[in-house]
Amino acid sequence: MNDDARRPLRVPRFGATSVFAALLLVAQLPTELPSTKFSSGQDVQPYFEGWIHNPDGTFDLVFGYFNRNWREELAVPAGPDNSVEPGGADRGQPTYFLPRRQAWVYRLRVPRDFGKQVVTWTITANGKTQKAYGELLPVEEITERIIMTRGNLNPGDDDPNKPPAIVIAPVARPAVNVPVALSATVTDDGLPKPRPVAAPKPTAPGDATAIQAQANSSTSARPVGLTVSWMQIRGPAKITFDPSGTATVAGGRADVTARFSERGTYVVRATANDGALSTKADLSITVPN
Repeated sequence: MNDDARRPLRVPRFGATSVFAALLLVAQLPTELPSTKFSSGQDVQPYFEGWIHNPDGTFDLVFGYFNRNWREELAVPAGPDNSVEPGGADRGQPTYFLPRRQAWVYRLRVPRDFGKQVVTWTITANGKTQKAYGELLPVEEITERIIMTRGNLNPGDDDPNKPPAIVIAPVARPAVNVPVALSATVTDDGLPKPRPVAAPKPTAPGDATAIQAQANSSTSARPVGLTVSWMQIRGPAKITFDPSGTATVAGGRADVTARFSERGTYVVRATANDGALSTKADLSITVPN
């Protein structure tokens, strides 16, 4: 909850003539305003996604973020421009921000006696400061399943499917601008059963549906079965993954090559997804030169 939301709402009073004029003006406006997409120069809005009650009585405050840029990726180190209070500037929050909305990426554990305290995550990017407020409001309680399914609770807790397990192997002797092999080992119960890829329907030459099918085929296909995706969480500069995007697990492994453009400490995240449930694993990598 931001500072403006805590202030009492003031509702102005209008006369009948003013209300009629306002309605007439609204009726003359276009029903849809064109959206503006900014490639760069915009800020980053942290989000409080909700909180989880852990079995030991502690709580996890779960945050995400929205990088309003469509292309620009921002490195904002922990400090005055990227802080979590109370408790100090660096509390393990993301320091590298990918474009657009990235949900459920940061969890902060607080003690069982946290009570009515509030955690504030503040990010200043491109000259603009935004905040998110984490607190234990009953209406904001979430579950692990919400995160594992990215908000899709069905079919419920009685689902026999178990989430996959994933482990990232340690990296030996990383260096600047030298390809580094990253390997994730993934195990799963085989549920849900992978859906077969439907064959494209035959169409007559010149048919409009054929043109549409060709246009759609240029986009990446929806992953089928057990997959792994790689994501950068922290670091002073961009990590380049090859291949990028989501990869199918083969032989219980998913391998990728990472290239680090600057020295420093990075955190990479691998997410295993069985088509319904996902599990994350993080690895910290220090690049000395």
